[in-house]
Amino acid sequence: QVVLVESGGGLVQAGGSLRLSCADSARTFSTYAMGWFRQAPGKKREFVAAISWSGGNTYYADSVKGRFTISRDNAKTTLYLQMNSLKPEDTAVYYCAADRSEIRIRSTATYWGRGTQVTVSS
Repeated sequence: QVVLVESGGGLVQAGGSLRLSCADSARTFSTYAMGWFRQAPGKKREFVAAISWSGGNTYYADSVKGRFTISRDNAKTTLYLQMNSLKPEDTAVYYCAADRSEIRIRSTATYWGRGTQVTVSS
């Protein structure tokens, strides 16, 4: 059973930084591709970033490329999203996700966390 718990969200001014974490107690964490998605009020959920099970491959939405960095620590069964140069349009609920497929994780996922709110003020 994969149980994902996000943390690290909050309120930050434009130009600031936040680091999100996603903890998973499952011993199978290292066998899953992992990703981050976000959903702003009134909008559809969108892909933000993904990482392969080994961490060797990473993928980003164009809107965050160069500002966000996804990483994972398989020994700690934790996924991270370092967010720099934040903009008001980054405001959303951010969801951690896991899937067996490195392709599928770039559009959807099998397992989801409950989300953490990120608010960027102008």
